[in-house]
Amino acid sequence: MIYTILIIIGIILDRFTKAYAISHFIENPVFTNFINFLYVENRGAAFGILQNKRIFFLILTLVVVIYLLYYFIRNIKSNPKLLNISLSLIVSGALGNFYDRLFHGFVVDFIEFSFFDFPVFNVADILVTTGSVLLIIFIIFGKMDGEENVSSNRK
Repeated sequence: MIYTILIIIGIILDRFTKAYAISHFIENPVFTNFINFLYVENRGAAFGILQNKRIFFLILTLVVVIYLLYYFIRNIKSNPKLLNISLSLIVSGALGNFYDRLFHGFVVDFIEFSFFDFPVFNVADILVTTGSVLLIIFIIFGKMDGEENVSSNRK
């Protein structure tokens, strides 16, 4: 139940921040020495690659999210908390960007670092990235029930 709530909170936070960006940053971007807030329509993937491949991304996201939810639901009780949290964050962020692609045809991005060159991103991207980092940490250091270490079984 806690993981479902985490997914829902992530989606709501993403939707709220994107709605705010649409209503405030299109005409009035905010520029600071650390973070800029500006409205960008991303019709591609991370770093703007594969522009205008909407159907591809919709299908890919559906396949990945359905698989992750299937695995997640099937193993929720036996998975360690770190794995469940990472999957919840990834699913939440993927669904947030999926919503944009489905209903708008593009993903709304609005956060940009001003002190170095990095692509504009959004809360859903933060959720997917955080979940992926936690998943990598789990794969390297995590333990499944009855195992010494997940990575030690891959020799």
